[in-house]
Amino acid sequence: MSTSASPTATTLSEAEAKSLLSGFGVPLLDERQVLTPTEAASAATELGLPVVCKLNGDNIAHKTERGLVRLNLATTDQVSAAAEELLAAATPADGDVSVLVAPMVSGIRELIAGVATDPQFGPTVMLGVGGVLAEAIADVVFRLIPLNEVDATDMIDDLTSQSLLGAFRGEPEVDRKALAQVLLALSATVEARPDVTSVDLNPLIVVDGKPIAVDALVELAAAERNEVAS
Repeated sequence: MSTSASPTATTLSEAEAKSLLSGFGVPLLDERQVLTPTEAASAATELGLPVVCKLNGDNIAHKTERGLVRLNLATTDQVSAAAEELLAAATPADGDVSVLVAPMVSGIRELIAGVATDPQFGPTVMLGVGGVLAEAIADVVFRLIPLNEVDATDMIDDLTSQSLLGAFRGEPEVDRKALAQVLLALSATVEARPDVTSVDLNPLIVVDGKPIAVDALVELAAAERNEVAS
């Protein structure tokens, strides 16, 4: 699913996207939005090291491509230095920026989920295999919104890579009920907010069997942006 903004849509900052989605039950990390390196170090201490730092802004959609993500920061000095580098990397086109500080989590398995608007059929929920395997196996399923529990369960069952959802390399099987709730949360978001035209949760990292969205991208119909941001 494409994450690029279209001419008729506008992209929320990661912090705004997560704030919106969390209200509908999308599982997210406990993270902090800060404005200075000192605040970043304090946030890391509060959350517990190691952490991740990312530059956040209304006009920043593709952080990894621009080198605006710092992973596995193990000390407060590293966090402070990373935050300083990220803030210095901001450009005038990025607008107002901040730094997101989040716990560093990892898992062998990554999924992707989101919302895409089909020009003929309307909004759909998507689920697929993510990470390094995404392009190799192209295992993705779609359902029209609104979803019910049966729809969400069927989407999970329709994935070809069922072995990745079971117990895998010492990790427990994926909690299918929790994964279904992610899909239902995406459907509920669009049902309540029809101005949401696209959502990208990439990746959904499976941690102790539970899916957690560590990044989120949300596009809105352009005319609705000011109302949503207020």
